[in-house]
Amino acid sequence: MNSREIIQRILCLAAFFVSVSLRAAGISSSFTPAIIVNTNDEPVASGKFQPTWESLKQYQTPEWFRNAKFGIWAHWGPQCEPEDGDWYARNMYLEGNGQYQDHLARYGHPSTNGFKDVIHQWKAENWNPDKLLALYKRAGAQYFFALANHHDNFDNWNSKYQPWNSVNVGPKKDLIGGWAKAARKYGLKFGVSVHAAHAWSWYEPAQGADTKGPFAGVPYDGKLTRADGKGQWWDGLDPQDLYAQDHTPSPHFLSGNSIHSRWNWDNGVSQPDAAYCQKFYNRTIDLIDKYHPDLIYFDDTALPLWPVTDAGLKIAAHFYNRNNQWHGRRSDGVLFGKILQPDQQQCMAWDIERGVSPTILAHPWQTDTCIGGWHYARKLYDRNGYKSAKTVIHMLADIVSKNGNLLLSVPVRADGTIDEKETAIVEGIADWMDVNKEAILDTRPWKIFGEGPASAGAALSAQGFNEGKGKPETADDFRFTTKGDTLYAIELGWPTNAISMKSFGKAAGFLGKPIRRVQLLGSPEKIQWMQSDDALAIDPPAKKVSDIAIVFKITTR
Repeated sequence: MNSREIIQRILCLAAFFVSVSLRAAGISSSFTPAIIVNTNDEPVASGKFQPTWESLKQYQTPEWFRNAKFGIWAHWGPQCEPEDGDWYARNMYLEGNGQYQDHLARYGHPSTNGFKDVIHQWKAENWNPDKLLALYKRAGAQYFFALANHHDNFDNWNSKYQPWNSVNVGPKKDLIGGWAKAARKYGLKFGVSVHAAHAWSWYEPAQGADTKGPFAGVPYDGKLTRADGKGQWWDGLDPQDLYAQDHTPSPHFLSGNSIHSRWNWDNGVSQPDAAYCQKFYNRTIDLIDKYHPDLIYFDDTALPLWPVTDAGLKIAAHFYNRNNQWHGRRSDGVLFGKILQPDQQQCMAWDIERGVSPTILAHPWQTDTCIGGWHYARKLYDRNGYKSAKTVIHMLADIVSKNGNLLLSVPVRADGTIDEKETAIVEGIADWMDVNKEAILDTRPWKIFGEGPASAGAALSAQGFNEGKGKPETADDFRFTTKGDTLYAIELGWPTNAISMKSFGKAAGFLGKPIRRVQLLGSPEKIQWMQSDDALAIDPPAKKVSDIAIVFKITTR
């Protein structure tokens, strides 16, 4: 067995284990949903897609997404107001949690000052989407995502079906509208992320109460209703439109980690009722029709609320049909789901959260990750806890070499700005992309994704979560991309020793033609190289062009 056959067998085995893990963790498409949402108020757009898994298999990822490779995300909403990290609106109701303690000190007790009152404090007073999108465009982003809603159930747009929205409360601004306008001004495809399907169970700690101290037994504000608001700042609003807690909570709902094992609407979680499913469907269709997104991300296994209801199937069919109508009846929209089974990967793009596939995947996919925490965390800023530009570029090269895209969240502060450390990171990415983007944008995977000590990667877990678990990349690691007859070898660091890539050796059998030329992007230096049976050997360049990663452009005869 030659080296090429060995490598291909390893890749096949890796793909097999990825597929097995998906089948074990996903949700089958064969279930029959109990709740059928009504489409009288918000009809499903007509077109070739019907709200069935079988019909959605007609989907093909558009070429523009395969070419785009890199997107930036503003994962920004009212949970950024305290600048205290992710899942604040849940954790502030978990007695003893760090965010609960911070909430007591800053806002008061959650029996009177709950998350609704945090929303009231959020003003987004310095938000300038044009300024941010100009920076992201310079960094090489080809698409931009904005958070439409999170598990906190607050809509960041002029929502027709959710009174707790950014036009009525808090900033008093149409945030999604502003983001969409700025993205399109700079020629970026526009995406929205929708997370609110899980508010039903995610918010359940708001039904709790302290077990000790001066407020022991005093209920948190999760059960308040419109009638309780008389004379309050929220007079006329119903907290149940936000919290959705007019139901018996799941067993052990005050256990902070219980939500994770019940994410897929099984394992004992309280089941959403028909009104909840209907509202989610209506407001998501409203979002799509108002802002015409090119991409939509669901923070759900398979589709939102599957298999409780068919709402997700109807939303998917509507989104695809609408995009075909907006763009001349060609496949143009991109929809993401998580932990997709093999048949579901035909219906949408697979999103891997904070993780990377260990091998090339047949269908285009996406990693979503963040340079810090999902919602802005001042503590991460203080301890310099952000990913560096180098880490981001290494991830980008690895992901693109495996047929994927990178969606990078840059946390936004409460006031709508990013801090100076984040700005420096994005500018570092921009500087690298200015020189090397031809090895990233518009490329396709080669026959193998790369070579080097870190190539084995790490096993995926649940939604992904293998980020940082493999060996760290060094200048001994390479990732390969291709564009037509041109190959790009991305070396993940600056070489200090002789460079050797066995994949380009004659005996490996991957190259059908001999190498004609090797260039170093960003350098006029003539590169000294030699192709033998064993490897392509390259003398280290005399002048350093990057501490992050360098790109050799390889052309064949």
